[in-house]
Amino acid sequence: MELQPVALTINGQAYHLDLDPRMSLLDVLRERLHLSGTKKGCNQGACGACTVLLGDRRINACLTLAIMHDGAAITTIEGVADGDGLHPLQAAFIAHDAFQCGYCTPGQILSGIGCIAEGHAGSDDEVRAWMSGNVCRCGAYPGIVAAIAEVAKGG
Repeated sequence: MELQPVALTINGQAYHLDLDPRMSLLDVLRERLHLSGTKKGCNQGACGACTVLLGDRRINACLTLAIMHDGAAITTIEGVADGDGLHPLQAAFIAHDAFQCGYCTPGQILSGIGCIAEGHAGSDDEVRAWMSGNVCRCGAYPGIVAAIAEVAKGG
């Protein structure tokens, strides 16, 4: 298959890549750019471990081809902190013990940031509904909901 040129801005850094047009955004992030924070869970869009932000919109990186986002700005978990300072949602995850094994945490945080930006964090029930695409096998949901609700309220 002929490689295609793709320009992506990941976490504020420009990348110009020649890619197989069949490569998922997830595989480009992990295998080509070595950004391993975005996790490969189910590789079918059912678990949310691969959630990234496309602009302010959350997407499952396993379900989209990288070539479809030529020229796009994408944020991964590696890009949410401000230098050594944690993003407020990262700090809230720590404060609310919102992770155990940590495998789903990057996707949960990116999805939580998207959920807040979309205006879907007005109540615990709303957070649970709009975060339902992100699975935590350890059951840290109460802490995840509490962390998102706190940040959404400006806390």
